[in-house]
Amino acid sequence: MIRFQLAMLPLLLAGCATVEPRVALDGDFPDPAALRAEDGAYYAYATQAQVEGRMVNIQIARSPDLRAWQHLGDALPAKPAWASKTQDFWAPHVAEVDGRYLLYYSAKPDAALADPAQGLCLAVATADRPEGPFTDTGTPLLCGPGFVNIDPMLFDDPQTGKRLLYWGSGFGPIKVQEVRPDGLAFAPGSAAIDLVAPVPTEDPANYRRLVEGAWVTYREGWYYLFFSGDNCCGPKAHYAVMVARSRSATGPFEVKPDNGGVILEASPGWIAPGHNAVIEADGETLILYHAVDAARPRTRPEDEVNTRRIMLTAPLVWRDGWPVVAD
Repeated sequence: MIRFQLAMLPLLLAGCATVEPRVALDGDFPDPAALRAEDGAYYAYATQAQVEGRMVNIQIARSPDLRAWQHLGDALPAKPAWASKTQDFWAPHVAEVDGRYLLYYSAKPDAALADPAQGLCLAVATADRPEGPFTDTGTPLLCGPGFVNIDPMLFDDPQTGKRLLYWGSGFGPIKVQEVRPDGLAFAPGSAAIDLVAPVPTEDPANYRRLVEGAWVTYREGWYYLFFSGDNCCGPKAHYAVMVARSRSATGPFEVKPDNGGVILEASPGWIAPGHNAVIEADGETLILYHAVDAARPRTRPEDEVNTRRIMLTAPLVWRDGWPVVAD
């Protein structure tokens, strides 16, 4: 197992002074999601990556305090039969449902090897423990073209009691749809609802040419939908965290009116921060996200620049009914 060193490094926040993230998990750990499990520990899950020369399908790390992290290896060590020959396992989200843990993720099906029009699928796997190993249910939840069906996030609506799945990217809107109480399939008769749409434009300052990475929280009668855009990585990485809110978990959502909704963006030291989770810890709200270290943007010299996305956290506070990354 790999232990990650604590790092305290400056970050420029949207409209804020320079602050220091509380924690850095200093390895390629993209698209982090987090939960506090019944054992009292915090678990973080991330997109596939090379770890010590071995491909890990779904990364997992554990922490007693959101400061010191231990990499536990692969939460999904066995590929599903429908995606056994491919290697695209993206953006997991884990939730505890009725005493077991559900891992939502996206993967490229084997069918895409013969049909280029076939894109990624949403899928779910189960385990008895938050660290897994998780076993895929055997059938994808939803497949489609390109990378439309990515970035799933399960949310239990405290007002209606419904269990909802958010997802979306691929230059389409972020969507939500009700799932069955067991979380293993969409609810019969339900339909996807579009929430936040991309904004096509040639303006290089716009982060909403693509929207993805939904994370929903509920606070004082408002549902807050955090999302990211528009280019996570690579030489032209241009990424930030934005937020919208609604009185209903299924919208309509209003994007934060100032600064295009942006609450977290790049600085000279950090490139393309985004794809966040939000977690409560000891009375404090933390935003957990990835960003590229400008001083070390690659894992290996031969890698594409801006591909080494490490995990950071920072305090999140609430001002005038909106979340703000604390200054």
